[in-house]
Amino acid sequence: MKKITHHYGVELDWVEPLANQLEGKVDGNFILVPDHIHTGYRYFLSCDFGISALYLDVLYHSDIHYRQENKTDDFIGVYYNLTEGEAVFVSNGLSSPIGRWNYNLAFVDSSLYHDYFVKSGSQVLSLCIFIKKEVIKGYFKNNPSIKDHADDIFNPELNTIVKLTRMTNESYNLLMNLKAQKPEDGSFELHLRGTVQNLLAEYIEKMILDEIVVDTVNEIDLGSIIKSQAYLIENLNYTFPSINFLAQEANMSESKYKSLFKKITGMTPNSFFLTNKLLEAKRLLHEKQLTIAQVSHELNFTNNSYFTAKFKELFGMSPKDFIKQLQ
Repeated sequence: MKKITHHYGVELDWVEPLANQLEGKVDGNFILVPDHIHTGYRYFLSCDFGISALYLDVLYHSDIHYRQENKTDDFIGVYYNLTEGEAVFVSNGLSSPIGRWNYNLAFVDSSLYHDYFVKSGSQVLSLCIFIKKEVIKGYFKNNPSIKDHADDIFNPELNTIVKLTRMTNESYNLLMNLKAQKPEDGSFELHLRGTVQNLLAEYIEKMILDEIVVDTVNEIDLGSIIKSQAYLIENLNYTFPSINFLAQEANMSESKYKSLFKKITGMTPNSFFLTNKLLEAKRLLHEKQLTIAQVSHELNFTNNSYFTAKFKELFGMSPKDFIKQLQ
């Protein structure tokens, strides 16, 4: 497996070193990579003051281990990932699957080191947005409901910005619309800029509307929460375990566990468990091997009516309508 240690940032000083490590070269806004590593597009762009982006639509032909060690701690990385295949995010030795049917949205403080593994045969569709903390802070200070917390949110001694979650349907549609464009066309830059602006607007609005948990997160705590998330995902066929059990497994008090879980995932443990149970149900229905009743039973929903109601609440359509959409 080829290992690449690299950094990102708002400034584009990472482009040439990354291209070199990928045995490739820079040509305009493209990083050209040899076919034995991957085929497809790797396109970077300086979008605006304090914002840059990297867009990937590639098929990997080699196993790659990326180790991200940023040189600055002044930006937030926002990573949208709709990989079909095997891709894994690793922090503090604990792993979490990344991709269309797993976590597909991550907000990671540039001060946190992490690893990303992708296997040969994986089709990666990803958009990475790098935005200066000061830029986001400026948005917050203009919002009356949050301006008093802006300094604390971006104070590394008080708070670490990290969240592993799932993108909204609106974000998914924006990425699909971008994928429909051809990077070699002259208009692609405009489409990419527009997509980045819309995604960031949604992100900032969500941070303003959500309850913001101000707390520091070290690599041990992050690893413990990722391990807890993995446990919940591995046990979707069962009922939700108690908060007391989960907190003990994470070696935290219940209050700290619930606070950090909400901070890192944007959800309570119960909501995370139910959401992932429904996502697994959607995946199973997508495979067309089980009936709606069988999926409901397989995932231990109370009854079919409850399953249907929660499915429609999350996805905006009933399981039956989702199956019809696949035909």
